[in-house]
Amino acid sequence: MRRLLELRIGDARDALDRFEAAWNRRLEGRRMATLHVLSMGDLPLLLRTLTPARWELLERLREAGPLSIYELAKRLRRDYKNVHTDVTALARIGLIERAADGRISVPWDVVRAEF
Repeated sequence: MRRLLELRIGDARDALDRFEAAWNRRLEGRRMATLHVLSMGDLPLLLRTLTPARWELLERLREAGPLSIYELAKRLRRDYKNVHTDVTALARIGLIERAADGRISVPWDVVRAEF
């Protein structure tokens, strides 16, 4: 089963609308679909968060599979400290996961953006 993350531009009302729709589906006895959504308040915030360097990091990590931050920095030919900062930011919003052994990975098969 493919894991899908949707990136959306929208304010808190968007999340409340999704919650209300899910609540109504549940009340009607309809099946609940698991939805993974990362909402950003506006496009400038999204672009500050997903810089080209961070997007490249995600792509490389997705291709390689779980890696240490040190190994990822080597493969990207970037400074370890900067890669660590980017990984921390991306992990905080759920685009990267950390395993118990310290390795990091991208848990999503597909990241789709809606504007």
